[in-house]
Amino acid sequence: MKLMLACIALLFSLNGFAADYQREQRWADQIVPSIMVGDPVWLTQANGHRFLGLYTTAEHAKAGLIIIHGMGVHPDWGMIGSLRQQLPDAGYTTLSIQMPVLKADAPEEDYPTTFDESAERIRLAVDFLKAKGYAKIAIVSHSLGTWMTYDYLTQSPPDSRISAWVAIGSPNPFDMAKLKLPILDLYGQNDLPRVLQGAKARAAGLKQTGSTQEEVPGTNHFFEGKEDVLNTTIRDWLNKTLGE
Repeated sequence: MKLMLACIALLFSLNGFAADYQREQRWADQIVPSIMVGDPVWLTQANGHRFLGLYTTAEHAKAGLIIIHGMGVHPDWGMIGSLRQQLPDAGYTTLSIQMPVLKADAPEEDYPTTFDESAERIRLAVDFLKAKGYAKIAIVSHSLGTWMTYDYLTQSPPDSRISAWVAIGSPNPFDMAKLKLPILDLYGQNDLPRVLQGAKARAAGLKQTGSTQEEVPGTNHFFEGKEDVLNTTIRDWLNKTLGE
């Protein structure tokens, strides 16, 4: 009986950290009618849940990019919306996907409970772009999205379909040496303290051909007012890394 009660308590505890599908749906209901650039697509998880992606094609695309937002926002939010809309002008098709979100007051340290689901969503996004015929696929992720991406890329076996990764505002001192693909570690001069404190450790692991770290002067964690610089920096690195 004690074991049964313990299991029930654990189940309720885990449910408290379950992804908030209703919150996702409210955002989708707001976002989809206002989309002016790109098209909404729906990808379906093994549990039957459908999540939103914003798919924006580029003519004669060089590659497909999966855009992954940070904590508690959506695939057309702020700098993410700028990236997904502007990078197609540089020749890159984008698929900006909704990642799992928790309740609005959930702290970042609760989010690893969603990482299995975030990995499934990234995998489904890769499947989608592959089915569209993209030979090269890269990930561009921000903040908590970089943590989710790192978790995905360090799984065994790694997803060999990913050609490159742009990690923006990484919140942790990730061991980048665990990865074999080219990485751009990008952050702002006035970024969050933990991002700045981890920069040296991340740089130490950037030994892969084409990998580099870049600090953008005069900007914060969200690149407010520096969206054009952000887009240009990413575009130039992708051109050099994936080929013109």
